[in-house]
Amino acid sequence: MATDDTWIWDGGRVCLDFTNTLRRRWRAMPEETLRNSGDLVLWLQEASLLAPGTPDPAYAAVLASGRRLRETIDRAVLAVADGRLPASIDVTLLNRSAAEAPQPALQIAIKDGHLEPTGTTSLATDPTVALARVAQDAVELLLSTEIRRVRVCGADQCALRFLDRSPAHNRRWCSMSRCGNRTKVRLHQARARRSERTPAD
Repeated sequence: MATDDTWIWDGGRVCLDFTNTLRRRWRAMPEETLRNSGDLVLWLQEASLLAPGTPDPAYAAVLASGRRLRETIDRAVLAVADGRLPASIDVTLLNRSAAEAPQPALQIAIKDGHLEPTGTTSLATDPTVALARVAQDAVELLLSTEIRRVRVCGADQCALRFLDRSPAHNRRWCSMSRCGNRTKVRLHQARARRSERTPAD
């Protein structure tokens, strides 16, 4: 079973973090981190969508629907980010999934003489409802201007999806500390090797 440090949370939206539970997508056999329903429950809890202590659903249907939703989100988001329409079957599945739960209600409080948001209503107690909230986040992203800022990490061996919120809209890596620095080190080492092989004038 996965542990809570198995996953990467650099997507910028919960729906993108969910698509990133399938790693190394360029391979013929990508790396699956949601290996069983317990992994899915743990991910939903770590994403603050599912209440702690929710029983692990010991049936494959929840895991299968979660993986299907993940790939639907990935296809739809990448299509719209690229200026294309998503497949109608993906739109249907997203709408059906998002309708499985009501939108969490925003809560407010009076602080220092003015109103402030204090979060949303309580966490889901059912994985299906938590997955519906992932679908709702994807629908919101698809309809927002931020969809044009969805990127795929430029590192050779990453391909994680992320939302580019940099001021210049030119972020290349999912994380500078992980992929960005490693890529720069590799490029520097490659240049150094080339200069060593080049004969002096």
